[in-house]
Amino acid sequence: MAVIVKYIVVRNGEEKMTFATKKEADAYDKMLDIADNLFEFLESSKIKFSENQLEDISLLLADNKDKLIPILRGVKPKKKAAKKPEQKESKSKKTKA
Repeated sequence: MAVIVKYIVVRNGEEKMTFATKKEADAYDKMLDIADNLFEFLESSKIKFSENQLEDISLLLADNKDKLIPILRGVKPKKKAAKKPEQKESKSKKTKA
């Protein structure tokens, strides 16, 4: 018989997600903490959102905090570099066998 360790993130008595490592579970739990704080922040703003919209926006911002923090600091977001097609080797660069 095998023993399997699972880490379950529980919020308000509800199981949210199951992870294989404590590190992943802690990271997800922290993201949910951030989302809760963002929810309260957005809810207190003058802009009125539905509860579902508040939850969706909060989770989106919390899940993408690493991309969002530089933007909030005034750093222009990096654009993804377009992949260049691979160039074929020229005949002069081929090695002799």
